[in-house]
Amino acid sequence: MKSNYKRLGEYIQPVEGRNTDVRDIPLMGLSINKVFIPSIANTIGTNMATYRIIKRNQFGYGPVTSRNGEKITIALFDDYDEAMISQAYVPFEVSDTEKLLPEYLMMWFRRPEFDRYARFKSHGSAREIFSWDEMQGVTLPIPHINKQREIVAEYNTIQNRIQLNEQLTQKLEETAQAIYREWFVEGIDLENLPEGWQIKTLVDFCDIKGGKRLPKGNELNNEMNGNPYIKVADMTKGKFIVLNDSFQFVSNEIKKSISRYIVRTGDIIISIVGTIGLVNIVDSTLLNANLTENCYRLTNFKVVHSDYLYYYLVSPFGKREIESRTVGGVQAKLPMYNVQSLPIVLPKKELLLKFEKTVNPINDLQNTLTKENHKLTELKALLLSRLASV
Repeated sequence: MKSNYKRLGEYIQPVEGRNTDVRDIPLMGLSINKVFIPSIANTIGTNMATYRIIKRNQFGYGPVTSRNGEKITIALFDDYDEAMISQAYVPFEVSDTEKLLPEYLMMWFRRPEFDRYARFKSHGSAREIFSWDEMQGVTLPIPHINKQREIVAEYNTIQNRIQLNEQLTQKLEETAQAIYREWFVEGIDLENLPEGWQIKTLVDFCDIKGGKRLPKGNELNNEMNGNPYIKVADMTKGKFIVLNDSFQFVSNEIKKSISRYIVRTGDIIISIVGTIGLVNIVDSTLLNANLTENCYRLTNFKVVHSDYLYYYLVSPFGKREIESRTVGGVQAKLPMYNVQSLPIVLPKKELLLKFEKTVNPINDLQNTLTKENHKLTELKALLLSRLASV
């Protein structure tokens, strides 16, 4: 162990406050993404006096680790001056912020190595617990406070840039969707279309192909060994799906047996099982990636540009059509025919060309920002990994 590693118990202390006077303050929960989130728990008839109080710059964590996969739920609270959290969480604070910055400590908690450590140190039979004693026993490098401030500032600079890019990407997407609605939806009567407009089906404009499940007995790997495999869990809320370090891979041997089920740059993928109706455009970093059986891909576009179909699928009208065509109960699914027969308005060619020219610059900037954020996320991960040697 390096000489600058310190026992965390020397720097933290538990927080004992309860909501005994039943104040009307926010009720928060914890996410495995290591952030506080508004609680959705039903508290009707609940004695709120038993809930714990957490204040700004204090931590909360869920000691039960056996239900979270490989992550521990822990976060630094900075949403309000104070809030309530469930009795199931353990709140604590840094006892002297001139010796240990809470933000620096939270960086340590974000490291995948800490998740693995917490799981390894968890004990129990019915459920595994990362106890307060184990939390106190965590060791980590604690450099001089000025060095901690430098590290936190560097991390925040990266994080702020990511957030700025996300905001700009969202504004660009809202702009493109607004253009689509104004030109092709608002004021358009499907029973009395403008002259020269038609209604066709999705299959008239592209080929629609399925993905493929892994051969029985085979598994994905995390070693970037082979070919990326796109799962529904990899799909994003943004427009483009870009290769990043959260993807899993199929080996070269498995790839041979499912080589027909790959995507190409510019294909549209849509989820059809589980979370149905997610839509992404495939970035060049995922060229020839394998696709899960829980998605369809739209490819070989004709007559209309792929962007026109993308904005139809993510529009309120497109979403309603997808929802109405979803079948099944416990395991809902969107059948192939129901996707092929989606009704698509085909406007005049001149308007389609104008739309393509208008959204192309928006697309290019969105894609650039998305890729930049993935690089910045990798840089954040590198910064966290270097904490072990500060």
